[in-house]
Amino acid sequence: MQSYIHSNSNIALKSIANTLQLLNEGATVPFIARYRKEMTGGLDEVEIALIRDLAKKYEELIARQQTILNSIEEQGKLTPELKEKITTCFDSIILEDLYLPYKQKRQTKGDKAKKLGLEPLAKMIMSQRGGDPIYMADKFVKGDVEDEQMAIDGAKDIIAEWINENGAARAKIRHLFQRKSLLASKMVKGKEEEGAKYRDYFDFSEPLYKCASHRLLALVRAEREGIISLKAQPDQEEAIESLERFFLKGNDACAKIVGEACKESYKRLMCPSLENEILNEAKEKADKEAIKIFTTNLRQLLLAPPLGSKRILAIDPGFRTGCKVVCIDESGDLLMNQTIYPHPPQNESSAAKSKIAQFVQAYKIEAIAIGDGTAGRETEALIKQIRFDRDLEVFVVREDGASIYSASPIARKEFPMYDITVRGSVSIGRRLMDPLAELVKIDPKSI
Repeated sequence: MQSYIHSNSNIALKSIANTLQLLNEGATVPFIARYRKEMTGGLDEVEIALIRDLAKKYEELIARQQTILNSIEEQGKLTPELKEKITTCFDSIILEDLYLPYKQKRQTKGDKAKKLGLEPLAKMIMSQRGGDPIYMADKFVKGDVEDEQMAIDGAKDIIAEWINENGAARAKIRHLFQRKSLLASKMVKGKEEEGAKYRDYFDFSEPLYKCASHRLLALVRAEREGIISLKAQPDQEEAIESLERFFLKGNDACAKIVGEACKESYKRLMCPSLENEILNEAKEKADKEAIKIFTTNLRQLLLAPPLGSKRILAIDPGFRTGCKVVCIDESGDLLMNQTIYPHPPQNESSAAKSKIAQFVQAYKIEAIAIGDGTAGRETEALIKQIRFDRDLEVFVVREDGASIYSASPIARKEFPMYDITVRGSVSIGRRLMDPLAELVKIDPKSI
């Protein structure tokens, strides 16, 4: 395990060994990072978490190896060479490629052909040593095999599965998928209105390797909601030609059948499998990138400096439903609340500016907090047009989670006589005063 973690992290083996010991004893990542630096060699929480995650992945790979070995052994097909390949493989994709020929699955076309006794014919054709396939097939016309063409078709089904299960061939086409897959989406008929928010992806295409993580995640969500169909494939002809170069040994009649099997294998078996694999890989990578971004944003949000104990006028902006204005004192207690309508459709901007100026004067306001949601920019522009009787600082405050807080039991207990719009505005003002004290009231996933 330690060697596996070292090869995937470049962290010193001694640090890995000591960190694993601490984790096994039940120590948490924050505890180890803060109080056991002398044992870990000064590893930070990111490196310790990486060791923990790689240890878990290693254990999962070992368990998967054992499951595969048991399955193949039960089939009586486990050779010492195959066992060595499986037990020394720590790449989950290659491990599954090794298992593919032995994987228990529902009866396939190739299985049916084998039951008809056509596997020897498939081997003869696959060898491409010359000869007439029709003549070869003649001796297999018996029982349920009605004629030579049926025998050849069955042999082709077997060859197609051999091609799909060939590890080297799959690796070659997988590499093609990784380098040249085109991500393409199409709107599902009749979903235009329901999927309006995904309009940009109704007819979209881009090389998969260039697709930004947020865009890929949006495409995946749209597909899951049944709004679009999503594909990620390289050029089909290029992929089939690559397989033909790998398997064809000439241009005789047998080679022609193997070429047809290459097309069948790619279209029916290899392409759907690798497409699914490559999309899952891309989504996993996009998820990790998104988590990094969210982590950075959350850190900045939680560590934002507090403005301190000041009287604040806070605005939760909006268009049709108006802007909810509250004034809070140095302790964050609510002094007043009112709704103004400076934006369309009411357009009562003059009255709104007059009221805000009055509130600032009446409640001795020292700073203004404006939520960054709908109509936030327009409201900020409105505030900048007002001439106040004192110098005021104006801040745009992130609203994330404010609506969740406003409907929470904590908010209802604090403000039982006020509706959720007032509670939300108070939360925006308090976030400016002391961000951390306010954000701890909200479920982290809603921030």
